[in-house]
Amino acid sequence: MKSRAALLSTVLAFLLLAGCERRQDMLYTDGPGAGSIAWLSWFVFILFCVVTIVMWVLILGGILRRRGSFDTHEPFDVGGGQGWLAIGGFAIPVVILFVSFILSLRGMAEFPMHEDHEGHNGSSSVAPDIRVIGHQWWWEVQYIGGPVDQRFTTANEIHVPVGRPVNIALETADVLHSFWVPKLQGKVDMVPGYVNNLRLEAAQEGVYRGQCSQYCGAQHANMAVIVVAQQPKDYEAWRAHMVQPASQPSTPQEIQGQEVFLSAPCANCHAVRGTGAGGIVAPDLTHIASRQGLAANMFPNDDADLEAWVTHAQSLKPEVAMPNITQFDGVELRALVAYLRQLK
Repeated sequence: MKSRAALLSTVLAFLLLAGCERRQDMLYTDGPGAGSIAWLSWFVFILFCVVTIVMWVLILGGILRRRGSFDTHEPFDVGGGQGWLAIGGFAIPVVILFVSFILSLRGMAEFPMHEDHEGHNGSSSVAPDIRVIGHQWWWEVQYIGGPVDQRFTTANEIHVPVGRPVNIALETADVLHSFWVPKLQGKVDMVPGYVNNLRLEAAQEGVYRGQCSQYCGAQHANMAVIVVAQQPKDYEAWRAHMVQPASQPSTPQEIQGQEVFLSAPCANCHAVRGTGAGGIVAPDLTHIASRQGLAANMFPNDDADLEAWVTHAQSLKPEVAMPNITQFDGVELRALVAYLRQLK
């Protein structure tokens, strides 16, 4: 009875998980690039199944068929079965491989590797809208399209307008990473010293989870990225807000928190536009409270997790560049968190 109950609970858990939102699923796509790849994957899989079934039918037929003699079956070297060998061993595989190759070329049209604005990959140039830089273990996101005064930097969360292709330049600041948002596009490596490019497009609103798909160290599995697809008007409003400097603290606790932030090691690594904090080695915190996650989306962005991350980052995400900061007393820590939480 216990084993049956355990089996039933496992099945129910599986069904519940199957009903959850598919935020990172390459088989249920919401972008033309990922859709083309998924279609090709299904085609190859079904074709493989058909060929496998035919092969097993022929093998079983050969095993079960009635045995004959040399009087009823011609030897191979005088024409017995050579036609089947040419068809099944050469013609059919060539046709399958050729068709798969042509369809792959067609799919690559939805996966353009355009040149970047500095012409690294060719003589012509296409200016990227966004530059994504992989770090151990977080994503720096620079919005570089448009006038200089409309550019800004954020981290671990990319916003894009629905139905509009966005050109992204992909770089790495340290080791090899790979950018992959399965529901929107295929994966592209981020190679040290080289700029790769990707065109991303979302067909509908939603939050799409991505992942570094190339092993890059101890916290590789906890290097997630979120793509938020918004209606164009909502995206433009979000972008207009992101260009603005950080909001100023308004309560005594928030004002104290800003003083704590600027006097602590935080300001040496992080930037908060509109203040004296201009660090460039860690994520920009100008609008940190507007993001959905912390630590490259490892934790939800709430008071408790933010407080734990500030003080014990090494315990939560070992070997990350951010050290444990335990110098604050309770009042200072609460003030610091209050200040960061108002940076929306």
